[in-house]
Amino acid sequence: MLLDAAREATAEAVGCRPDELIFTSSGTRAVHTGIAGALAGRRRIGRHLIVSAVEHSSVLHSAEAHEADGGSVTQVAVDRGGAVDPAAYGDALRADTALACLQSANHEVGTEQPVAAVAELCREAGVPLLVDAAQSLGWGPVAGNWSLLTASAHKWGGPSGVGLLAVRKGVRFAAQGPVDERESGRAPGFENIPAIVAAAASLRAVRAEAAEEAVRLRELTDRIRSRVPRLVTDAEVVGDPVRRLPGVVTFSCLYVDGEALLHELDREGFSVSSGSSCTSSTLTPSHVLRAMGVLSEGNVRVSLPLGAAEEEVERFLEVLPRAVTAVREKLGAPVPETVVREADALVVDSLGKRCPIPVIELAKVIGDVPVGGLVRVLSDDEAARLDIPAWCEMRGQEYVGEEPADQGTSYLIRRAS
Repeated sequence: MLLDAAREATAEAVGCRPDELIFTSSGTRAVHTGIAGALAGRRRIGRHLIVSAVEHSSVLHSAEAHEADGGSVTQVAVDRGGAVDPAAYGDALRADTALACLQSANHEVGTEQPVAAVAELCREAGVPLLVDAAQSLGWGPVAGNWSLLTASAHKWGGPSGVGLLAVRKGVRFAAQGPVDERESGRAPGFENIPAIVAAAASLRAVRAEAAEEAVRLRELTDRIRSRVPRLVTDAEVVGDPVRRLPGVVTFSCLYVDGEALLHELDREGFSVSSGSSCTSSTLTPSHVLRAMGVLSEGNVRVSLPLGAAEEEVERFLEVLPRAVTAVREKLGAPVPETVVREADALVVDSLGKRCPIPVIELAKVIGDVPVGGLVRVLSDDEAARLDIPAWCEMRGQEYVGEEPADQGTSYLIRRAS
């Protein structure tokens, strides 16, 4: 009875029938189950999968597994704000497309996606659309004629270890792996009923105050978005300024090590996250920031929780400039160890140096060449491929392009001002 009541309450919040919704052990498991089942159910149609370039890693990992198994994947690009163009999904649809996937809102920059428009294009083509609604479901149901939907309870303040998967009636779906009688045969094993009940109760409670809280948090994030560029020099706020989640704001700072900045803010009592390559275990930039073509170094993602106090936001804005200055001073904006003048360019050797040192060294020498002159930066850090062009756009310099080098890559910059 408790499980049935939780399913009914959650289905009402999602906007589906109770018998269309199952509970899984996590949001990631819901994504993997949903994608695998939908692809298998439509295998006779084809093995083509469409995803956006900024999907959560759980979706991209499923796409990689599908491709490794012989399927094909089309990755739809996003604009500088992080949103897809619905027409791009329309162009990607093929006769053999089995499934399309699109998040409702981005987990790193908060940009909301045009789900309803993409869902309509997919419906006209007879292709199911799976929506990863993990970031947005706490704020309201997902608009549009979607076919499958996934979410994770801890994203709206519920317990971790509870995910949900909704599969609309009429969608071809074939559960993969051994099945049993639980959760319509789509999520084997005994349900964690206390956690599921808590997840349903928390979703209902959050939704009850979502509209009012969204207005308040949007004002606070607007405050951060507008004041960070004024308080911190060489800072770029990323993500769509209007179509975004209420409580998420992301910005990047030039000449700052992302991990060091997070530590500075942590000492002041602020727990934030980062898409910087410096905080990644793989030492590569965030795939979201890379797809958007924005600055990745010194990246900070601020997620305001429900009930976040205005006083804390003001204190964060007071602390942030000092923290950025402290990190920049510790880095010392070092003079390049090796600067060589070639016939056509000033060459900066930044091989073996990680973000943000290559960009700092570029900034130190750009004034040493005349307007129209060239600087060539040698770097073997993958982040440079994103951060050097971003620096050029922010500083009004011309990014010419990259060339192969004996070691790493040569990035060519022309002084424009």
